[in-house]
Amino acid sequence: MKHFRYMDGVATLKLDTETCIGCGACVEVCPHRILELCGKKAIILDPDACMECGACATNCPVRAVTVTPGVGCASYLISVWLHRLTGRKVDSACC
Repeated sequence: MKHFRYMDGVATLKLDTETCIGCGACVEVCPHRILELCGKKAIILDPDACMECGACATNCPVRAVTVTPGVGCASYLISVWLHRLTGRKVDSACC
């Protein structure tokens, strides 16, 4: 998924660097490695690679990361990947 793209310029991923405590939880849970620790704060490396799964926001203890699931539609992307892996149609919440 290194070169993954959905649609450029539509991701809702936001990071409040003033609130960030640099714990690295967002970095650890991001499936696309979009976030990285730089010094004592997280940074967003590639917002357009975000599939908006929400793992980073859910695991941030101070709510410095926000994302609105749906625009990148992780459900759809996961269903496509599963279909390719298994050959079976997987229902998705979005199209």
